[in-house]
Amino acid sequence: MKMKMKMKSILFNFNKKLQYASEEILLMLMFVFLLFYLRWIRSHNYQHHLLITNRSTDKLNKQIFILAGQSNMAGQGGVHNFTWDGIIPRECQPNPNNILRLSVTIKWEIAHEPLNYAVDCLHNCGVGPGMAFANAILKQEPNFGVIGLVPCSKSGTGIHAWIRGNMPYDQLISRAKFSLKHGGTIRGLLWFHGESDTKDKYTARYYKAKVIKFIQDLRDDLNSPLLPVIVVVLRYPKKPFDRKFKFVNVVRQAQMDIDLPNVIKVDANGLPVESDGLHLTTQGQIQLGNMMAQAFLNTKFQSLKFDSNKIYHMSS
Repeated sequence: MKMKMKMKSILFNFNKKLQYASEEILLMLMFVFLLFYLRWIRSHNYQHHLLITNRSTDKLNKQIFILAGQSNMAGQGGVHNFTWDGIIPRECQPNPNNILRLSVTIKWEIAHEPLNYAVDCLHNCGVGPGMAFANAILKQEPNFGVIGLVPCSKSGTGIHAWIRGNMPYDQLISRAKFSLKHGGTIRGLLWFHGESDTKDKYTARYYKAKVIKFIQDLRDDLNSPLLPVIVVVLRYPKKPFDRKFKFVNVVRQAQMDIDLPNVIKVDANGLPVESDGLHLTTQGQIQLGNMMAQAFLNTKFQSLKFDSNKIYHMSS
């Protein structure tokens, strides 16, 4: 009996020591993991903020572009079932030394896809035209300078939302003004908008007057009366989805008929779209970004009005 009790005591003590040893091993493993994690965070932070550690982004003479509009400008390339596939083609890769993004927290950081993340959409934000546009500019003009992209798109917003006093417009003005705080020049606005206004006859009919007012107010509030604006002319939705957007013809014509100085148009018609029939695919966004870059570089913006009836198509 005593032997049995002694064996139980030995086993109990052994199990206790084993438990303590296991806890110590677990703590050691957790400590090692924490060290590796901190090291990874430091390395990750260094890679993504390399430009910031080497030279102040605030003092760079940035060439700034504002990106505004709806979900196609925000970027839905590669988004399926509300989830982005995470694929970033070569044309959309980050360029740490030359392309920056104004984050939602109003800080300059190295630009990367999804460019509009947290400004409008979270998990379902995908590839837009912005990174392809910036990379195409730098490919053709290596000495163009550091490009600062200011994403301001808001999905599902009709043209009525982009007037003074409404949040999308006021946020755009606020972010644009902040982008100039430590130096730089706003070189243009990239505007991809209008899908929501094709659903209703009334909003489609007054789209032209309202978008012209938007551009005029924007130029006035930014004290840039001839700010270049690249307007994307809407693509026709694929069937059967086109039945939902009955007045796309009216909005397309309104966009083509904008008669203001330093406004050029890029026609998105024919670019590939996702299965929803409306949003551009990743490749479609790359093509659009290249078209906008070409249109910008080809146009000699000036103080006098030029022919704003020039429209860039896929083959331009």
